[in-house]
Amino acid sequence: MSMLSRMGRTLAALGTAVLTLLGCDQQRIDALEEGLSTEADVRAQFGQPATIWPEADGARTFEYNRQPQGHQNYMITIGPDGTMTALRQVLTPHVFAQVQPGMSQEQVRRLLGQPARRTTYDLKQETDWDWHWIDAPTRQMVFTVTFGRDGRVLRAGSHDQRPDGP
Repeated sequence: MSMLSRMGRTLAALGTAVLTLLGCDQQRIDALEEGLSTEADVRAQFGQPATIWPEADGARTFEYNRQPQGHQNYMITIGPDGTMTALRQVLTPHVFAQVQPGMSQEQVRRLLGQPARRTTYDLKQETDWDWHWIDAPTRQMVFTVTFGRDGRVLRAGSHDQRPDGP
């Protein structure tokens, strides 16, 4: 089998896996309803969150990551009464626009969830965090946030994902 043929099969298998994951997530989302679903319902559909972020009003935001294989990260807010008040897919241009120079790593993580990849450039004293996302309908993209040595955002932006990586 040629290298090109193997690469094609690998890309096809990866595409199938991504579509399967997307389908599963959509079924989970469809089973939940804001204002009615409980924390138990959310956990039954999505499992244990990667991180639970406390909110000022007593609510909690559950972080569900799909990185690095997927192209989504979900933030699901559970109100103080135990009812789901919001379910958001956060890897979108309008959320990326909220990333501003000077933000801390924790602020970015709370906004976007766990990145797919972290790369440190010692000579530049910078660290890049990358998230994979889809620009509708099928354009695979990478959103990169660059932090300075103080852990604050220097710059951020999106670019097309190369077939061989970010």
